[in-house]
Amino acid sequence: MIVRFWGVRGSIPSPISPEAIRGKIASAIQRIRPADLASPLTRQRFLADLPPWLFGTYGGNSACIEIRTQDQHQIILDAGSGIRELGYAMAKEPHPVTDIHVFITHFHYDHLQGLPFFGPAYNPAANVTFYSPVEGFDAIVREHMAPPYFPVTMDDTMRSNINFVVLDGNPVEIGAAQVTWRPHKHPGGAVAYRVVESGPGFVFSTDTELQESDFQKTTENTAFYGNVDMIVLDSQYTLGEAIQKYDWGHSSFSLGVDFVTAWNIPKLFLYHHDPVYDDHRLYKNLQSARWYARSLGNAELEVYISEEGVEVEI
Repeated sequence: MIVRFWGVRGSIPSPISPEAIRGKIASAIQRIRPADLASPLTRQRFLADLPPWLFGTYGGNSACIEIRTQDQHQIILDAGSGIRELGYAMAKEPHPVTDIHVFITHFHYDHLQGLPFFGPAYNPAANVTFYSPVEGFDAIVREHMAPPYFPVTMDDTMRSNINFVVLDGNPVEIGAAQVTWRPHKHPGGAVAYRVVESGPGFVFSTDTELQESDFQKTTENTAFYGNVDMIVLDSQYTLGEAIQKYDWGHSSFSLGVDFVTAWNIPKLFLYHHDPVYDDHRLYKNLQSARWYARSLGNAELEVYISEEGVEVEI
């Protein structure tokens, strides 16, 4: 299966500012030497050698991840502002997916605010199914599209065939893939999702305040976190910030490294980036997370910053 990142920010969308763009350009210009401008090849090499925080941006949309299975079923995790970009991309496909499965971790604004702008939901030929373990969550989703908060309602304007499924303890089967869930600590409650398709699992665990109990090798934890190839994990804070903001419902990148080391998960994607962090700060956090993994003796751990537009094959 393929995992694609469409929204990676936490709390609120945070587009890059004009000042930040000017700063990136100025920093890049200061690095140019005459030899870098000698030919198209040297210019391309110069750009390729710029640090990732300078040449590009990690993204400013709020939470949304897409999974495409081997048999081309589509699973969407959360409907933050990134789902709008996903909808645009789907419309450009020669054969757009019309059977769409949207799993919601919880109902805070940054995880549902993009739904009114998700184009495929307005397509009469599409089937859109929403999933959550919360009883009656269909009313919660519909309330996000109602006056005075939004000018039109879901029932009046979304012409797709919309269904709501309340999750129980059984896996949801979507083609050859299976989706399971478990709750974790976050104000108001939230869940993580595990997706498995003929191999190791993938876990999406945003808005997670890691607890000691999450590290324990219980039967339930092992069924969810064991045999996982990749996890997208809330790492909004530094450790100091996580201590200061205890009970806010988020984790630090260092705790994330501790967690994946304990569960022997080989790939960690830092996620739910703090809206006040610029690209340079996120890159520094990434470097610190990699250094910390090595200091634990886990030099094999692959740590990445979740970045919009990136896709990963599992």
